[in-house]
Amino acid sequence: MSNDATAPLIRVEGLAKRFTLHQHDAARINVFEGLDFEVRPGECVVLAGPSGVGKSTLMRCLYGNYLVDCGHVLVRHDGREVDLVSATPQQILGVRRRSLGYVSQFLRVIPRVPTLQLVMEPLLENGVAADEAECRARDMLGALNLPEEHWGLPPATFSGGEQQRVNIARSFVRRYPILLLDEPTASLDAGNREIVVRLIREALAEGAAMVGIFHDEDVRNAVATRTFEVAQYRAAA
Repeated sequence: MSNDATAPLIRVEGLAKRFTLHQHDAARINVFEGLDFEVRPGECVVLAGPSGVGKSTLMRCLYGNYLVDCGHVLVRHDGREVDLVSATPQQILGVRRRSLGYVSQFLRVIPRVPTLQLVMEPLLENGVAADEAECRARDMLGALNLPEEHWGLPPATFSGGEQQRVNIARSFVRRYPILLLDEPTASLDAGNREIVVRLIREALAEGAAMVGIFHDEDVRNAVATRTFEVAQYRAAA
């Protein structure tokens, strides 16, 4: 792997994904095949194409949530490339802990854990001292306009927009070198969308590489450095 600062942080080679519907006579749904792209530091590559073309499926493949039929998902981690397609579960967890963040449309956390602790967690897992982790978590929650009286509460009873801001805070407080963004602003009002756009731009300026799905055209135009048409790799039926 090159140590060049402009070398890709994520490379996708020959990726193919198909689903088998075992309850429907093992029918096969071909999503995409032969898919190739790469993302370099400072780039936000936005996945484009109509609903159902496979954008969210691709994101889950990039995060290692879905097994793929063939191909490679190579991410730069601890100075070398790790192929998430063939990596062990322990290797994937290490990549997610230090190199690859993911902001989904849904907050998936342990129920009863206070919000402040949830946002501190990615920092603590990476060896940041508790005092510094708390300070950074407080700063991030404040920047995202989450009321301080909520910080000691678990987010299960929060509104959708508040839960999404907790989700965003957990990913951006860590400053991952690679971020996957699946509709990060879907539940947010205009003011909070602008804050997230600013966070994205700041991370890009610091050299992060991002892959995103944005149905909000204004947000997409504000952060995209280029688009990637998933439909061109649509697999034959």
